[in-house]
Amino acid sequence: MAKRIWINEHEYVEFADMDKVSLTDEIASRKRVYNYYALGMYLPDPDPVLRKQGKDITVYKNLLVDSHIGGCVESRRAGVLSQEWEIKPKGTKRADRKAAEFVDDVFKNIDMDRVIREILDAPLFGYAPLEVMWAKDGSRIVIEDIVGKPPEWFVFDEENRLRFRSKENMIQGELLPPRKFLLARFYASYANPYGKRVMSRCFWPATFKKGGFKFWAIFTEKYAMPWVIGKHPRGASEKEIDTLLDALEQMIEDAIAVIPEDSNIEIKDTPKTASAEIYDKFIDRCDAELSKAIVGQTLTTEQGRVGSQALGKIHEEVRKDIIEGDKKIVKTVLNQAIQWLVDLNYPDAVYPVFSFYEEEDVQKPRAERDEILTRQGVHFTKKYYMEKYNLAKDDFEVLGASTAQQMAMFAEKTPKEPADQQAINNLVATAEKQLKQPLEKLLKPIFDFINSASSYEELQKKLYDLFPLLDDSEIEELLAQTMFMADLWGRIQSEKDTK
Repeated sequence: MAKRIWINEHEYVEFADMDKVSLTDEIASRKRVYNYYALGMYLPDPDPVLRKQGKDITVYKNLLVDSHIGGCVESRRAGVLSQEWEIKPKGTKRADRKAAEFVDDVFKNIDMDRVIREILDAPLFGYAPLEVMWAKDGSRIVIEDIVGKPPEWFVFDEENRLRFRSKENMIQGELLPPRKFLLARFYASYANPYGKRVMSRCFWPATFKKGGFKFWAIFTEKYAMPWVIGKHPRGASEKEIDTLLDALEQMIEDAIAVIPEDSNIEIKDTPKTASAEIYDKFIDRCDAELSKAIVGQTLTTEQGRVGSQALGKIHEEVRKDIIEGDKKIVKTVLNQAIQWLVDLNYPDAVYPVFSFYEEEDVQKPRAERDEILTRQGVHFTKKYYMEKYNLAKDDFEVLGASTAQQMAMFAEKTPKEPADQQAINNLVATAEKQLKQPLEKLLKPIFDFINSASSYEELQKKLYDLFPLLDDSEIEELLAQTMFMADLWGRIQSEKDTK
């Protein structure tokens, strides 16, 4: 019997007919899967909270009104927004540098802080669509703006393509044109193109926290204030009772009341203060869960928490790792926009890249690079120093100096040596100067003899006869004086150090 392989539950091919199945064909797809359930119009959002609530992503946006959630979100965003950014050329050709300068100029005309902030909605809500607004600038096509759009306006189809739910096509959505929308996503996959959502993890802690505040307010209203009890004589009329109630209400507001002589008022405290701690701890626990969901830890967001310094460093490192992930999302999205810009204006250039850096960490490497370029004859403008070194216009002047003068401006000044080291250096220099003439006199016969020797054997044989003729008394006396001066100087310095 011929061996066969099943393509699906109804179709198979024999091994002899395997060439009918192309390796480029997709076998496991939504159209062919056995248990896939869909509306046949667009992919339903698989978020478990939204499916259970029967609502859209605006539920998560409403959670941002919580002060703790808002603070944690801003802390996470600030980790990225506090970074400086730049456009780095990748190629070495003139066209590559021109493309990088062009992209840099385009981005500087856009509110990039707002754009980055809107891109960073992706970790919160799973995905963040951004519409690219193109414009004509002479012979070039530029990006006039990048605008974040509400994610609830969009859906994904069976091929994971983003669609806009317009009035004309509310169910299936309109397929978007190329180079028009950027898409930032957080942990998106084939099974879930909508991405994972940090706010999904915040929903239940925030909901329970809201309920905790509600019950705490009721508890405070009921038990935090003392009870004011009014006693009236038995058989009092309704008018007399109402008069007493009015007096009690007035007393609660301003502690003043006028009551009949035969009435009685008693104030009783409620011993329920210990119960209030339950609500306090409950809300703290909810805030801790929210902190872990958004920034990955609690010590950098919770005041009053006690933890070791080592634990605090670990928590800060966790936060930094999350911020690094957010920076990758931003770079991926903006580098896509850069590729579109370069393709439309400099098709032969190598794509420059968008990158982040910390200002304090980049000054020294940049200054070293600028020093090398200055030595090679590069002259930087005042605008360059203002942008790259964050200098005010009136803080400096760029002089029209020659290359040698520019090198002198960048060159490091040799630090002034201590007086003790200068004295030793002077002593060595004096000794060298005094030794030079006697050494030349001492070694001159050797040099003359070497130059006149005809072979190495002849030189070796007669050297023994030559050295007894040399006068080395001058060199011995000078060396003795030098050793005495060095020893004396060492003794003086040793006495200074012990005082």
